[in-house]
Amino acid sequence: MKLFASMIVVLSLMSGAFASPGAHGPNGEHLDGQANTGPAGSVPRVETFTEMFELAGQLSGGELSVMIDRYETNEPVLNGTLEVQYKDLKALAKFHADMGDYAIDDEKLLKELSKPGKHALLFTFVAGEESDLLEGTLEVPSSGTSSATSSAMHEHQHTSYWTWAALAALAAGAVFALVFFLRRRARKVTS
Repeated sequence: MKLFASMIVVLSLMSGAFASPGAHGPNGEHLDGQANTGPAGSVPRVETFTEMFELAGQLSGGELSVMIDRYETNEPVLNGTLEVQYKDLKALAKFHADMGDYAIDDEKLLKELSKPGKHALLFTFVAGEESDLLEGTLEVPSSGTSSATSSAMHEHQHTSYWTWAALAALAAGAVFALVFFLRRRARKVTS
């Protein structure tokens, strides 16, 4: 019985490991292509990458906050210079050393980016001797779309949890059946 209890504990711990994200990006992995982030939640986001850098930003709190990492190592790139362009509007980001992000708070630009729709952005990033252009799309949902999408996301999270719980229960049942079968077989052999 101790073996069975140990197996249950191990399987319970392992189920979380299978669901955990990897090392890069918001979902723990590199993006497969130039990502256009849809309204995955209530906060509009933009994600993109090149061979050198990956960029993730979100529009909230009166600013467009952007994090930049090296694509290969996921190491944050700090103290660079970041400029964002949307149509004919350009703004220079301020680097926040305490947060490690680049913040754009230009009122005209933010007013345009806050409107519902897809906004194609061009980021110019310079860090020391390196420079790169990154293109991404910020998608701002209309208020009706946001709650529907948020509800769908909430439902997906429950589905994912119950899927993992069911798999863990099936694995525990299989271990229990195996232990039961082996013990029964061992009793028959010794009899």
